[in-house]
Amino acid sequence: MSGRGLRLTVFLDDTDTWHHRPMYTEIVRRAHAAGLAGASVFRGLEGFGATQVVHTTRLLSMADDLPVTVVIIDTEEAVRAFLPQLDDLLIEGVAVLDQVEIVHHHGGRPEGSGE
Repeated sequence: MSGRGLRLTVFLDDTDTWHHRPMYTEIVRRAHAAGLAGASVFRGLEGFGATQVVHTTRLLSMADDLPVTVVIIDTEEAVRAFLPQLDDLLIEGVAVLDQVEIVHHHGGRPEGSGE
């Protein structure tokens, strides 16, 4: 896969859950079931959102509710078709869409490099 695509980034708290499982796990499960090209979860060390409360790993008393992002990249059509899955989850986070250029690598070489 290479060319133009769409990146979906979903911002959550690590305490967000769906049926007693982490919300990010459910999003990745649904992305996989939908056949999307890939999804990754990244845990933040520090951040704040709509509540304006800074959550950080530096203070033991504030070490929960840390930021988590789920990043999904695929074709624009595939990502947009997946968006209703987020509505079903009733996420209280923010989702962002970005146009991206997808460069698929094989064995450390860009696709079609001929090296």
